[in-house]
Amino acid sequence: MKKKALIGILTCILFIGIIIICNTACVQKPFKDLEPSEIVSATVRLTPPGTTIQIAEIEELTGYLNDVVIYNEDNSYTEYSGQGVTFTLILSDGTQTEAMAYNPFFVMDGVGYKTKYEPCQALSAFANRLLNGENANIIVE
Repeated sequence: MKKKALIGILTCILFIGIIIICNTACVQKPFKDLEPSEIVSATVRLTPPGTTIQIAEIEELTGYLNDVVIYNEDNSYTEYSGQGVTFTLILSDGTQTEAMAYNPFFVMDGVGYKTKYEPCQALSAFANRLLNGENANIIVE
């Protein structure tokens, strides 16, 4: 009887361990190591209203990007409607990256992912504060 109980407990522990490993492997923070000094230039395009703003608050932007959590790839964001905020980052190594906060999705260079709600919402709120700010550096296209 004790052997069966021990086997049952060990089996439960094994299953819990497998679940934890799978969840950890599926969660990513693509900008977790990004430093403000690595960003040469950043803009954000809010759609709607179709306005692009030059971002001066690079440190604040970096903090929000560091918090972004993505899960599995999911390109069904094309079927949703709402406001998307697309950040274009030019990095010190010469690369350019586009990241769009479009809750419940985060799109990086055209590939959509399911995302954690709060960090993505914080990016959207940040972009809208920039749009509504007195010193918004709006880029005319």
